[in-house]
Amino acid sequence: MANRPKGYGMTAELANKKAAKFDPTLAQEAMTWIHDVLNTGDDGQQELAKQMEVTITKQKDVQDVLKDGVILCNLINIIKPGSVRKIDTSKMSFKQMENTGNFLNACENIGVNKIDLFQTVDLFEGTNIPQAQKIFDGPKLGPAEATANKREFTDEQLRAGEGVIGLQAGSNKGASQAGLNFGKTRAIID
Repeated sequence: MANRPKGYGMTAELANKKAAKFDPTLAQEAMTWIHDVLNTGDDGQQELAKQMEVTITKQKDVQDVLKDGVILCNLINIIKPGSVRKIDTSKMSFKQMENTGNFLNACENIGVNKIDLFQTVDLFEGTNIPQAQKIFDGPKLGPAEATANKREFTDEQLRAGEGVIGLQAGSNKGASQAGLNFGKTRAIID
């Protein structure tokens, strides 16, 4: 890939800024989630889950496990079967990047916004790891989505609410806008 200077000027500042965004705790949580999802798959996918049993301390740990795209493609195939038809296990760079690209395309197809996804080259070169669930019944990552909270009221409770005038109905409880001025007043003589 391209040789980029790493130690000077704006390039170094940007690299340091990206590195500061990396949170090993969140990365470990994501890797554990991927591990749990792979364990719900077939024997081959469960075998891949064993590769996920690593302790994440730096960005390179994430890159080393996910760089070839094989785990990512298997992950998306568990979430939505048939998303990636061919997973290439070749060690050639362009084949590995093709796997990652197929994963990203499948993510878009299940509803992930393109702006929420990373670039293939970011994972492959390890340049923007921090950039890395909508339709899936397996293990969850992150906080749970809100669920419906339907409420049932008795007739007595509903009648009690009829006598209350809410603020949306026009009552401002005696408040007025008298005395409020915005900007300079309009005067004839300046």
